[in-house]
Amino acid sequence: MLKVAIQMDPIEAVNIASDTTFFLAMEAQQRGHPLWVYDFRTLALEDGNLFCRARPALIRQVFGDHVTLGDEVKLDLGKDVDVILMRQDPPFDMAYVTATYLLETVHPRTLVVNDPAEVRSAPEKLFATRFEGVQPPTLISSDPVALTEFHEKHGDVVLKPLHGAAGSGVVRLKAGDPNLDALIEIHATGSRDPLVIQKFIPAVSKGDKRIILVDGEPVGAINRVPPEGQVRSNLRVGGTAAPVELTERDLEICALIGPELKARGLLFVGIDVIGDYLTEINVTSPTGAVQLKEFTGIDAAAVLWDVIEAKHVPSA
Repeated sequence: MLKVAIQMDPIEAVNIASDTTFFLAMEAQQRGHPLWVYDFRTLALEDGNLFCRARPALIRQVFGDHVTLGDEVKLDLGKDVDVILMRQDPPFDMAYVTATYLLETVHPRTLVVNDPAEVRSAPEKLFATRFEGVQPPTLISSDPVALTEFHEKHGDVVLKPLHGAAGSGVVRLKAGDPNLDALIEIHATGSRDPLVIQKFIPAVSKGDKRIILVDGEPVGAINRVPPEGQVRSNLRVGGTAAPVELTERDLEICALIGPELKARGLLFVGIDVIGDYLTEINVTSPTGAVQLKEFTGIDAAAVLWDVIEAKHVPSA
């Protein structure tokens, strides 16, 4: 038995038909691992010991009645639990970064999935740039001159916030589009973060592939197809999930990045591939496991818990 705490957004509000965190939690419960859920805002580091206010959770696949929560308890995350799933959704802001620093005080004594220091060190759009030859032409900068030069050089481009998530703020700019300056200004009013600008990949019309890797090994993939005429394929902004097979190029990309993911303790990762190009490496709270099971029968949650159980000596 492993005692499992899940750092997540309110479990009462999740859509159990598609939520990957709920899917992972259900697999843990079915294996006999008791669950607690907590909000990262209740983390408290006192004299070197990390605590949170958590509630025991009993979950079930019943729409409208999927969770029963017990009374709130104070958990010592370094002593009272064996595994922490860090599954809160972005934004990847300073509050998120601070949560990784706090969880780092208990890992690996308490196994945190994913390794919090490596989550912090692998911003999802930046991390992908470490691997040569797999990205489309890409620039990351706050400099209007550099961004404009890139647009002029490559013509048809996609602009997005560096730490954006779920397709938020993604814009396509065709060659000669006069709106780049205004978009840079709008972004700068609300954020000091850089922007990402990439050469547009026409293959996005056929879908944006989400490949799930567990402990560095590819488990399977789903395709996320954007609405007609759109470039954003994320399921949260109207994309449609569809079955898809892994290609030789997909496996080549996975073979390139997989050893690095494994070495960093990034046990559950979702990468995004459009055509022949890697665009993001998602390490915070990757999704797609439910759809993968529905389309293929491949159970990424079971694969992950096999790995976790092999890495952690259960408590008595």
